[in-house]
Amino acid sequence: MKRRVVVTGVGLVTPLGTGVSKTWANICAGKSGVGLITRFDTTDYQVKIAAEVKDFQVDDFLDKKSSKHLDLFVQYGVVAALMAAKDSGFEIDDENCGRVGVITGCGMGGLPTIEKYHLVCLEKGPRKITPFFIPMVIPNMPSGHISMQLGSKGPNLTLTTACAAGTHAVGEAFRHIQYGFCDIVVAGGAEAVICPLGVAGFSAMKALSSRNDEPELASRPFDKDRDGFIMSEGSGMLILEELEHARSRGARIYAEICGYGLSSDAYHIAAPPENGEGGARAMQMALEDAGLPLEGIQYINAHGTSTPLNDRCETLAIKTVFKEHAGHLAISSTKSMTGHMLGAAGGIEAVFTALSISEQIAPPTANLEEPSPECDLDYVPKQAREMRIDAALSNSFGFGGTNAVVAMKRYNGK
Repeated sequence: MKRRVVVTGVGLVTPLGTGVSKTWANICAGKSGVGLITRFDTTDYQVKIAAEVKDFQVDDFLDKKSSKHLDLFVQYGVVAALMAAKDSGFEIDDENCGRVGVITGCGMGGLPTIEKYHLVCLEKGPRKITPFFIPMVIPNMPSGHISMQLGSKGPNLTLTTACAAGTHAVGEAFRHIQYGFCDIVVAGGAEAVICPLGVAGFSAMKALSSRNDEPELASRPFDKDRDGFIMSEGSGMLILEELEHARSRGARIYAEICGYGLSSDAYHIAAPPENGEGGARAMQMALEDAGLPLEGIQYINAHGTSTPLNDRCETLAIKTVFKEHAGHLAISSTKSMTGHMLGAAGGIEAVFTALSISEQIAPPTANLEEPSPECDLDYVPKQAREMRIDAALSNSFGFGGTNAVVAMKRYNGK
């Protein structure tokens, strides 16, 4: 018999604030974390806007010796995990450490550090490269440092599945507990690639919004005037725990993770198929895994990138799966406020989905003035909505045609 899995802790570092309460309050208020890029000179760049984390002080969480040789994405991931662990209240000791795992997602690793030391190597030579360079940039360093900080000695994994990485991490953590490999897993994503090369690369793909004069209005999923996504950074981490383990210690339960679906488009390196069938199959798989009927879902935290193609195809995928019930769903893209956090997006959006169920609030899709004709579902425009949410999906679709969906439901105490 498969074991049940619940969310007992959450942690966030986002452009809307460091900490869950600050970010969630701003999400529910429909505030934007997007602004002009301050990290580097954008004079020669077509895109001059991004969603930077603004209030993060690593020294508030880690000592300087620990943080000095950590790339920013690692700092974000470790801090979000420490927040989630504190929120959950579990303690790791010699007896249980082997039953606690860490599974994280990351899209690109320490790109700013690679960029920095590439210049050092060219200008000053190879002897000027720090011995910490490689350990700073490889994508599994958030999971490694989280494990070292917490003392967890169970499975330690990192998934690099582009924009689906955070959701894949949560789904795989769910499976590890469900099948008895772990009792607790720290899961989520971390990313920080707002740097010259990162912005230039995505800009060259014509993937980013260039609404530089109105940064706060630039991320507008499902809107007829959307013109691309907003690069973002940060981390979202969750504590997933076996139900009886959580109950035995009186843990707070935000939501129950009940289903996981994943698929491949086998279509294109960056674009979904026009009919959205890969995302549809992942949603269908998550629903079947959860044993939930179509009408059992009230809310979807959409991938909703604000790109013309994604929003249209995701809408079609939702219609394909949910049929006539699609019109009764509340759907929102929190990327309208956070921007697109790439490999970390699924982590923060899994946190938002758990909070939506716990608080019975559907976050808004900000900046949705006039939906595209092909985007004709209920996207919770502009204002958060208090509503009954018994179960919800969180969607993530990534470059390479990789799709991930997790299903969560309200824990009923039984």
